[in-house]
Parts: sequence; structure tokens; C-alpha cells
Amino acid sequence: MNNKLISAEDAVKKVKDGDTVMVGGFLAGGHPEQLVRALVETHSAGNLTIISNDTGTTELSIYKLVKSGRVKRIYASYIGSNPETGRLLMTKEAEVSLFPQGTLAEKIRAGGAGLGGVLTPVGVGTIVEEGKRKVDIDGREYLLELPLKADVALIRAHKADEAGNLVINGSSRNFNFVMAMAADYVVAQTDEYVKLGEIDPNHVNVPGIFIDAIVKVGDMHE
Repeated sequence: MNNKLISAEDAVKKVKDGDTVMVGGFLAGGHPEQLVRALVETHSAGNLTIISNDTGTTELSIYKLVKSGRVKRIYASYIGSNPETGRLLMTKEAEVSLFPQGTLAEKIRAGGAGLGGVLTPVGVGTIVEEGKRKVDIDGREYLLELPLKADVALIRAHKADEAGNLVINGSSRNFNFVMAMAADYVVAQTDEYVKLGEIDPNHVNVPGIFIDAIVKVGDMHE
């Protein structure tokens, strides 16, 4: 069994110029702060595409990443807590695409499941439908939302074992769960790291087969 435990600095070395990076979390809840901080402070990859529910808050390192000029495209559902993302949307210095939250989650899930897309009635008749294909099923219109995948996903867990099996508590599962299956290289930031067999299989939220690297950090208190 390969040792998946590495440092945050080594983990983010996988990010290359032009990569698409998924970042888990809902604002600060379930956000892999140490991983994003390492990406900001120790790695200079640019022309990045960021997929994140909300691009965080001004207190989180993802704000610094967005402000660094290294991000060319953002996919999100809410940006009200990150004024820099809003500025980029208005100035068009970066391409910012907004989706209903459930739609964004389903696009990521579809990417991880190998689906060609998902059909949803959400957004029909609004600006959300602009540029998208509409499908009529039994007299009701649906939008075809295409899948999202990434080169790298940075996610957060509360416990991990040597094989990469993860336990993510409560609402911190949010986007971390679907992003773990939708990227080529997945790094999990975790508070607790245990031996194989110490996690009850019934408590595993993300199987280790999806996890390429684990970064242990201090207590997260969530």
C-alpha cells in the first residue's frame, strides 16, 4: 500500500499552469484552508480555472488566490462573500460563470459519474438558460447542464486512514463529497490520521480509491 500522507506544499505541486482546480467547502465550512494557503504561498501556477461553491470569504486563502491574478475562470454558485470575485465578474478580467447551487453540485457529480450531463428544470425561462440546450420531456422543458471535471481537487475531511478512506462530518460534506470523484488528482486535508481498519466501514463517506494524497493538519473544530 502506497503511503498517501504528504505535506501541503508537496500536494499542491501537482497543480500546473492552465489546470482546473476544484475547492471544496461552503464558505468556511469544510473548506481546505491549509491546502489553498499552500497553493497561494508556495506555488505559482497560473491561468487556473477554479470550481468552488462560493470562492470563500475575505478571511480565507481562496480570496488571496482569486486576487492574485492567477485565476482566469471561475465556476461558482454564490460570490457575495468574496468581493474580488464580484469585481472580476464586473470587469471581465476573469470569466465568472454562476450556476444555481444544486445545478453546480449536479454538474460536478455528473463529471465524477462519467455522465454526459444532467437535465434540470431549474433556470428555465431565466438568464440561466442562455446558451444552453433545452429538452422537452412529456411537455416540460429542461436545461441540459454539462458535466464538470478537474485536474486537481482540494477537499477537507475530519478523519482519514492510511488507504485514504475519509470521514467528513455533518454539513462539511457539502461539495467535498462530489468533488472527490470528479478530479484526476484528489488531495484531502484531514484533522485525524489513523491506521487502516480504525475507521468503521459504515462511517466512510469517501472511499480511499478516490484519494491520491492526504495532508494532516491541526484541529479543525467542526
